[in-house]
Amino acid sequence: MIKLVDVSKSYTPEVKALDGVNLHIKPGEFVSIVGQSGTGKTTLVKILISEEKADEGKVLVGGWDITDIGQREVPYLRRQIGVIFQDFKLLPKKTLLENIAFALQVCGQTPQKINSIVPHVMKIVGLEDKQHRYPHEVSGGEQQRAAIARALVHRPKILLADEPTGNLDSINACEIIDLLLRINQFGTTVLLVTHNKDIVNRLRRRVITLDSGNIVSDQKHGKYLL
Repeated sequence: MIKLVDVSKSYTPEVKALDGVNLHIKPGEFVSIVGQSGTGKTTLVKILISEEKADEGKVLVGGWDITDIGQREVPYLRRQIGVIFQDFKLLPKKTLLENIAFALQVCGQTPQKINSIVPHVMKIVGLEDKQHRYPHEVSGGEQQRAAIARALVHRPKILLADEPTGNLDSINACEIIDLLLRINQFGTTVLLVTHNKDIVNRLRRRVITLDSGNIVSDQKHGKYLL
């Protein structure tokens, strides 16, 4: 599903954000990627969604070699990879339903298709009764649920969650992680990038630890080591 072969990325000659990383994530896995700030987590995310390109090595996503992907192909890649961020990136003047529908509108989907998909994904994330609320009218956890629903509208094979609980209290954070686990049970591969030790230790799933641009640990049923 995701394969990195000898991937390196530098921003300065002295410091490598990623240094010869080799990584294989199989379809349907739930993987936590952990490490302190500056260890390469953000760079890894950016390379997977083609916001950055690797200096060296090969990057494969779903059997597609994206190492030298062209700009015209990037939107198609990002429909395969749903991305959730720490800041929810919702449009404040649109309702939750409109925010989620907008992700389909910009891709040229028909109103009939949008009206079919959006209520379905809102039900998956438990927001079917909040469709007409605006972001400021709901909790942070509900805003993140809307962001997850928006990421699901293209039925991505991979869901990449970059610090999705960073702005949430512990109760809402646990609910978001439980939702990601449920999505994973549908067969979606989930990558959770986080520094939340408690969440990682509770999951007891595969944990990949980055330090100084290197994978220093890859545990099948792991804990947060750093």
